[in-house]
Amino acid sequence: MSGFFALLDDIATLAKLTVSTIDDTAAVAVKASAKVSAAAVDDVAATPQYVTGITPDRELPIIKRITLGSLRNKLLIILPIGLLLTAVAPVLLPVALVIGGTYLCFEGGEKILESFLGPDHPSEEAPMDEAAIVKRAVTTDFVLSTEIMLLALAEVQEESSVRRVVVLVTTALLITFAVYGLVGALIKIDDAGAHLAGRGRTRALRSLGRAVVSSAPSLFTGIGVVGTVAMLWVGGHILAVNLAKVGFDPLHRAIEWAGELAHHSVLSWVTGTAMSCFIGAAIGTLLALAWRPVHSALAGRRGL
Repeated sequence: MSGFFALLDDIATLAKLTVSTIDDTAAVAVKASAKVSAAAVDDVAATPQYVTGITPDRELPIIKRITLGSLRNKLLIILPIGLLLTAVAPVLLPVALVIGGTYLCFEGGEKILESFLGPDHPSEEAPMDEAAIVKRAVTTDFVLSTEIMLLALAEVQEESSVRRVVVLVTTALLITFAVYGLVGALIKIDDAGAHLAGRGRTRALRSLGRAVVSSAPSLFTGIGVVGTVAMLWVGGHILAVNLAKVGFDPLHRAIEWAGELAHHSVLSWVTGTAMSCFIGAAIGTLLALAWRPVHSALAGRRGL
């Protein structure tokens, strides 16, 4: 009988250990997701353009297909390659992050130039074929998904192999469903406003509906600005940190210096973040300026 109670005690201990492990893994996953969430803001800002001009009844099905494509990007392509990279040649991870950070800075720099100089080339009409829309959106998602997964991978380098995989899969699921769930809600917010404006039971509800409809364009503009700032901040920080890991640390020291200007934790974070954003904006704008004549030349050649 004592052996039976000893077995029960062992089972209880194992259960407690399992629950503790699950809690720890969940905490690491949430922390990793929080670390990469800023890089996902641009997805929220960019994705609604793909359903512009689409009939309302097809908007959410298209977002669902883009969501599944994003998950395939993260889980079936990027995650295995990232794990293989860190297993075979971990020294290449900072190099990959430097490339990714540079690209984020470049994307942010292009948006800065567009706000002052206009677009580099006339915007193309969004394709009306759903398959083409999804393919275009998933292709664009691949770059940012790569950045998100590499950032998450860098956060869990010290974890065991099994926990690393669990955390990365959980992060991919959390980020993807959070991003595209928010996109779906934003896309439908003007429909909800129009419904209230036309069919609201009270004058207050109809007024609220009209206010929602009229504020929707400003909301999307604001999200675009937030997305650009997030790209520049994240891109500048990734670039500085990982350049320091490969032996070039002036940019990282500049961020540290900015953080030390204030002796309050929140203000220190603000000044350090501002410096990361400034670095991202400066490098991104220079890269975008250098790319403009090259892009114009390539576009001219394709037009011949």
